Amino acid sequence: MDKLNTSRRQLIKRAGLGVALLSTGAGRQVWAATPKRKLGVALVGLGYYSRDLLAPALQLTEHCELRGIVTGSPEKIPVWQQKYGIKDTNVYNYGNMHRLANNPDIDVIYIVVPTGLHMKYSIIAANAGKHVWCEKPMAMSVQECQTIIDACRKNKVKLSVGYRMQHEPNTQTVIQYAHSRPYGALQTINATAAYAGNGLPADNWRMQADMGGGALYDMGVYAINGARYAAGLEPIAVTATRDFSHPKFKEVDNTTSLTLEFPKGIIAKCRTSVVEPGNKLRVNCAEGWYELAPMQSYNGVQGVTSDGKKLNKFIANQQAAQMDSDALAIINNTPVKVPGEEGLKDIAIVRAAIKSSEKKKRIEL
Repeated sequence: MDKLNTSRRQLIKRAGLGVALLSTGAGRQVWAATPKRKLGVALVGLGYYSRDLLAPALQLTEHCELRGIVTGSPEKIPVWQQKYGIKDTNVYNYGNMHRLANNPDIDVIYIVVPTGLHMKYSIIAANAGKHVWCEKPMAMSVQECQTIIDACRKNKVKLSVGYRMQHEPNTQTVIQYAHSRPYGALQTINATAAYAGNGLPADNWRMQADMGGGALYDMGVYAINGARYAAGLEPIAVTATRDFSHPKFKEVDNTTSLTLEFPKGIIAKCRTSVVEPGNKLRVNCAEGWYELAPMQSYNGVQGVTSDGKKLNKFIANQQAAQMDSDALAIINNTPVKVPGEEGLKDIAIVRAAIKSSEKKKRIEL
């Protein structure tokens, strides 16, 4: 009976809806209709992004739901259990997270810890046989990204990176324009992803280089990814300068500027900062232009074209749309919109930008 129950759970997990294998009193196996099943998601790391954005968004999703948590802060557990009805058996810490392998309630593990820990916990999730959703930026290096990809392939689970913008409808229009070219040949791209501030305390992970802090890792991937999807091409070279002049920033950059060279002579000027504001993607073409401003906010992304078209499709919640899209890819066994390879490409550019700034020269990709 245990084997039959396991088969039934695996079948529902893979199909999401449809039919299930049941046993009759006569020992025969028959196919019976089953109700649609939402995928169970466990959040790893209960900081701001999980608490204020992902957990509320999971209350709005159609194809997945919050069922588990992994945290190193015991005081957070009763708060989350009371708010979201999470069972005791679905609460884990970082030391016993591997036991999720034996929990049929959880189908997906969403990694929402500092970037420097993404590889470690993504591998644990994959080895537990659970699908992996990993927040951006994907990891610290190309090798770490590839290690995550390999672990997911080995365990035959899907991997998706949390690039919510690629699920946002006005951003999708810009992605389509890169291929349809309604305003002629692309010439230049300007992408700025930044926010103003005076830095964080030194013990905050965003101020620590080994944890993935600094402007380039934290916000720069928005500008880099935006330039890539706006071009519809991969860059061939990068030239970058990083600024460490803000008094609070001892080991990570407070601002970084990049020039990306693409095939066909397309040039992208990218800028990212955590001490000055900026939130815009502009594409200049031979016969016009189009832009998104803001281009990476949690809501209100909108734009306009040179001939007055409004890019203003409404979306209720970006994170919910992202997670439902990724859940459907699991349910239907179809490709995810943003696979691990996409995250790896951005990290390759980040690493090349760091090398460019250190050596003060153009780096070919």
